[in-house]
Amino acid sequence: MLSIPYVDRKSAMTRLGQMVYYIPALPEYPENPPLGERKTLLFLHGFGGGSSAYEWSKVFPAFANDYRVLAPDLIGWGDSAHLERNYTIEDYLNSLTDFIGATCDEPVTVVASALTAAFIIRIAITQPNLFESLILMTPAGLSDFGDDYARSPFAQIVSTPVLDKLLYSGAIATRFGIESFLKNRQFANPSRISDDIVEAYLQSAQKPNAEYTALSFVRGDLCFDLADYIGQLTTPTALLWGDSASFTGPDLGRKLAQKNPTAIKLFEVIQSTGLTPQLELPAVTIGMIQTSLKVLATA
Repeated sequence: MLSIPYVDRKSAMTRLGQMVYYIPALPEYPENPPLGERKTLLFLHGFGGGSSAYEWSKVFPAFANDYRVLAPDLIGWGDSAHLERNYTIEDYLNSLTDFIGATCDEPVTVVASALTAAFIIRIAITQPNLFESLILMTPAGLSDFGDDYARSPFAQIVSTPVLDKLLYSGAIATRFGIESFLKNRQFANPSRISDDIVEAYLQSAQKPNAEYTALSFVRGDLCFDLADYIGQLTTPTALLWGDSASFTGPDLGRKLAQKNPTAIKLFEVIQSTGLTPQLELPAVTIGMIQTSLKVLATA
């Protein structure tokens, strides 16, 4: 079990298996609305070696007094079901839709990051009734505006049978591999990487069959051109972007936002952060989400 402090653990069934999710275990105060009367905030982590709901663990408790907060491990990550096969885009479109249907009775506000945020855009286009609003951190399909990630040298190397699993076990799912990725790719300031962050990523990366979803991701099997879809979005949306995000910098975010100024009500850059401001500067990220909620509530 991943070590996320001060949470209760629950689960919901999807067509791909069980998704574990976490809710804050904080004291209730009389002045707060009853849990059943609160709107839901659903926090969804991104993809990468060792990803899990831990990604949002320093942020989601801040909203527990006013919202019903849920933070799941996606299929293939953390403590949720791990399939012994490669994954497809449809696997995540389906399992995310199933999870929302199983846990949310009313339209939900989703806070999601990276590739998962891009999947949520696609779901919101086809099923807008599921969502009240979207707050998306660095959303990208990783093949955006025709820049096909699957053709990159690393994706080609990882596509080699046998070598792919050797690379995963020997270079990715190790403490050195996790620390290297966090320092060189995920964080703008490596001094913000704590031991608990490394340990949470390592635990998730070393789960049985964890290599299948991670390799599906790094091969490019799950990538697509978000620019082909974002113009169809109608759900009120805020885009938040780390100013030093590797692979997908703020310029990409601005180009995506320009394709749909009607739905995208807010675009903000979070200074001095990389791909996961929620781990680097959680207090700043909390403030940005609070601002986004206010803007979207009047949209």
